[in-house]
Amino acid sequence: MTGADILDSRIAWARLGITLLVATIGNVGLWSIIVVMPSVEAEFGIGRAAASVPYTVTMLGFAVGNVVIGRVLDRFGIARALVGAALTIAAGYGLSTITTGVAGLAAAQALIGLGTAACFGPLAADISHWFQRRRGIAVAIAASGNYLAGAVWPMLLAGVLEDSGWRTVNLILAMTVAGTLLPLAVLLRRRVPAEAQAHSARIAAQQARSIAFSPRMLTWLLAAAGLGCCMAMAMPQVHIVSFCADLGYGPAVGAEMLSLMLLGGVVSRIASGWVADRLGGVPTLLIGATLQCLALMLYLPFDSLVSLYVVSAIFGLSQGGLVPTYAIIVREYLPPREAGARVGLVLMATILGMALGGWMSGLIRDLTGDYHWAFVNGIAWNLLTIGVMIVLLWRSGDPRRRGATAVA
Repeated sequence: MTGADILDSRIAWARLGITLLVATIGNVGLWSIIVVMPSVEAEFGIGRAAASVPYTVTMLGFAVGNVVIGRVLDRFGIARALVGAALTIAAGYGLSTITTGVAGLAAAQALIGLGTAACFGPLAADISHWFQRRRGIAVAIAASGNYLAGAVWPMLLAGVLEDSGWRTVNLILAMTVAGTLLPLAVLLRRRVPAEAQAHSARIAAQQARSIAFSPRMLTWLLAAAGLGCCMAMAMPQVHIVSFCADLGYGPAVGAEMLSLMLLGGVVSRIASGWVADRLGGVPTLLIGATLQCLALMLYLPFDSLVSLYVVSAIFGLSQGGLVPTYAIIVREYLPPREAGARVGLVLMATILGMALGGWMSGLIRDLTGDYHWAFVNGIAWNLLTIGVMIVLLWRSGDPRRRGATAVA
């Protein structure tokens, strides 16, 4: 099968299944550091802000990796990118087991974040080339691997952490990532035919004429929106385990809430992909950003055990679809040949938002003694995203999309 016929075909769907598995395994690097954060804090005798530094550095490496590996994807394909990523992640976990301080752990986590990037933005960009009619749902499913990793791995690692400590956890992860991602990369060697990419390019050019922004301006606006929404998103995702520990519920309960939140995020991502295939990326992102803001507000009045489980589930269902929708918007309006680099740039902004939001929330907690003002800070950043999306819709030249958004 060649040409445009391969788009949305059985081959494309089979590739999507492999992509989801790769993402679920490869994204463990983003979540393992959250699970071990209380143990690291206790072992090194540091404060919450300092204990958040390895996570922040992980996200910085992840941000840079999305851009760098996105360019590798555009030139060499996803298989080579995944081979390098698997080796980098394994090396990072191996180095982390011999560190004697938070600085060494942060350096190891930078490698982990850099390699993990291949399993997020570049994977989403790669699978977007294989779909046209169902691109939204395909990208959403691929991006769901990130949240499936967050839902599955904390539960799997909790027992090992309790019995053997965080260094053993990281040693196991080094062997697991290398042993699984290397053979899976071989299954993704095939690249989309040139005829199919040319077909997608023609459709993207038609779409681009419907929005009154240059490609560069649109990219920077999406980056600003991504920074804002993920500064807000970081507060519950990064600190829910520590938040529960502060309230006396213990880190195990926090890990359960994180898993619940991320399972809700998987549902949200798939639902957002379905909506994006019907309304378009910009209206879908505006709806998701508004729901996330409302969910964040629910954390302010509620802190009982049952209510936190409920609010965490609501938050997951609200925000899960935001990040992959940026990739959908890029693919709707910008040239396919630049997909890896541009998706990487926009997702780098979302990751920087997660990194800065995680650190800032820890700092606010240390300064004020609790997380109340950290939640308020997240809500403020969320309003930036809502504002950018409103501007994009206002300037859009597609009246059908504006009308669909009004109905939604």
